[in-house]
Amino acid sequence: MSYKQSNILLAFYGDDFTGSTDALEFLSRAGARTALFIEPPTVELLKKYPGLNAFGVAGKTRAMSPAAMEETLLPAFEKLQQTGARHVHYKVCSTFDSSPAIGSIGKAIDTGAAVFKNRAIPLLVAAPVLGRYCLFGNLFARMGIGSNGNIYRLDRHPSMSRHPVTPADESDLRLHLSKQTSKKTGLVDILQVSASAEAINREWEHQVQAGFEIVLVDALYQEQLLRIGELIDAQARAGTLFSVGSSGIEMALGQYWNHTNILQPVRSWQDPGTAAPLLVVAGSCSPVTAAQIRYAIAAGFEEILIDAAAICNNDDLSVDTSIRKALACLNNGKHVIVHTGGAAQQQTANLPAALLGTALGKIAREAAAGSTVKRLVIAGGDTSSYAARAMGIEAVEMIAALVPGAPLCKATAPGSPVHGLEVNFKGGQVGGDNYFEVLMKGRID
Repeated sequence: MSYKQSNILLAFYGDDFTGSTDALEFLSRAGARTALFIEPPTVELLKKYPGLNAFGVAGKTRAMSPAAMEETLLPAFEKLQQTGARHVHYKVCSTFDSSPAIGSIGKAIDTGAAVFKNRAIPLLVAAPVLGRYCLFGNLFARMGIGSNGNIYRLDRHPSMSRHPVTPADESDLRLHLSKQTSKKTGLVDILQVSASAEAINREWEHQVQAGFEIVLVDALYQEQLLRIGELIDAQARAGTLFSVGSSGIEMALGQYWNHTNILQPVRSWQDPGTAAPLLVVAGSCSPVTAAQIRYAIAAGFEEILIDAAAICNNDDLSVDTSIRKALACLNNGKHVIVHTGGAAQQQTANLPAALLGTALGKIAREAAAGSTVKRLVIAGGDTSSYAARAMGIEAVEMIAALVPGAPLCKATAPGSPVHGLEVNFKGGQVGGDNYFEVLMKGRID
């Protein structure tokens, strides 16, 4: 069934859950009422969320093969196109996690190009507020989002260069993409971006006329995103525009829509208060998350270490034991972190994200059912989408901004004990060492 929602400015498909909440945050900050769904919404489901200016779908394609990605994305993109949204964005991680075999961004581009008939596909990966910078086509990333970590070229990044599934071995995104798609990638470089809006527009047209089907746009400073947003929005005049990139797309368009008074930015959020107790389940093996776990345990959080390999071998006893331990701690008012050993043991490397994420989601769901916990944190990019599904979540909407890139949300989960709870999904690179303490307190001291 086709349908039109003329007030939908942007619909996005995220390649994992934590990255999708990142896009949700920046649209919400810009003043767009936005809901993030687990599956592409039907006409009937959208009617339950009146007044939306934007919506997203929290996918799981980052952990898929190219064939599975195409099978998933083709009907999803067709459904998003039918909304009549001005923009449809395939949202990827700001560290461009992908390979020819897993989470291929090139395959997503090829699939989108079959549905949307752009003159060229804008590609924006830089997100300066998150510590992601693109210069002459090369991506640089700060160690940790919302932290003061050092900045590294992507292929020398201490975490991303050693990612267990998609290690970064090339910082030039044009070369990286050339291994995933036959489409040629052009560049509007930082010199044009820094010069003027006219220079950006001229170079964009030059790249399109030269036959580039994808055009990467550099960015170093947050204020440059206004010009980039104007450029991208202008490409939607001929119909729905398909773009690819990080939440820099939402930041750029949001800035432009605020500048033109299409949207009014949200300047403040209601204080969410302290969560007592807080439940964290973590499948991440990022060294950033590992440092956050160590900090929280030192601060008094109870640790429950699970055997990820056993869980992935369908050992229900391990899951049930973790649930019982978590309930005992939570019902004694203790903050709890259930995790896999993370970067210290690397036991999650090469284990199926679907099995591990589903098990973590089951632990969170049953712990919510048997305790008074009101706030949940799910840490881990590849596992988060599966965890959200296991928790029975239909959609989330942002209620507070605590750490850039990881908003606090309210869950809609009909028939699940998670319904109405506060949830936070954290990617592996997000936050400083005190991240879980910040989520427990509901504020940054």
